[in-house]
Amino acid sequence: MNRSVPAPARKVVKPTILACALFLAATAQASEDDVKKKMDAFIGAPAVESVTKTQYGELYEVVLKNGQLVYTDETTSFVIDGSIIDTASRRDVTQARLNQLAAIDFSSLPLDQAVKLVKGKGTRVIATFEDPNCGYCKRLGKELDGMDDVTVYTFLYPILSEDSATKSDNIWCAEDSAKAWTDWVVQGKEPASASCDTSAIKRNVELGQSLRVSGTPTIFLADGTRIGGYMPRAELEKAMDAASR
Repeated sequence: MNRSVPAPARKVVKPTILACALFLAATAQASEDDVKKKMDAFIGAPAVESVTKTQYGELYEVVLKNGQLVYTDETTSFVIDGSIIDTASRRDVTQARLNQLAAIDFSSLPLDQAVKLVKGKGTRVIATFEDPNCGYCKRLGKELDGMDDVTVYTFLYPILSEDSATKSDNIWCAEDSAKAWTDWVVQGKEPASASCDTSAIKRNVELGQSLRVSGTPTIFLADGTRIGGYMPRAELEKAMDAASR
């Protein structure tokens, strides 16, 4: 028996499906917009960057403009500040999302504003934001000094003290800024007084703020992945290799 849909009915089915899809999409968007308004009202300021409904328990992901990620329901009757763990995959969904949000387009970095250091062939590439008076930056410098086949673009990012700005200026203005930086972070050799146009450092601070770099060192791998803080050599080498594939 032929159970195919008659031609006149087929003409009705497709527009109806399309209308339903558009209605559901509009409803979802309206819901997310409502959650955004309610969260802004709860916080008392326009602090929400985005709202997206998740596949977990009717929760909505709320990304704040400061980079924080929290969860709420459609009526914002509660706020969860914590991680979602997918029990099937044992994956930390929240951390994966934070990593995604923190990633950048590496090619967009103004590398001419950074101190460039090439070790060996320099085929692996990273960028760092570092304050010369940061203790963990010095530890990172010692780790990088022992590596081969890496190019490091160091954005001088003086955020700790007035002396940080002075040292950054002297390193940037040195005849060989890469050597001056390495001498300081690896050997503790004070950079000699020097003067030049240091507007690049001011732009670095503005750039770091726009990228939400709140601490040093902050490392960006070639694929845009962000590493917030010091990482031991073995782990960093592994991460660089993965990002270069």
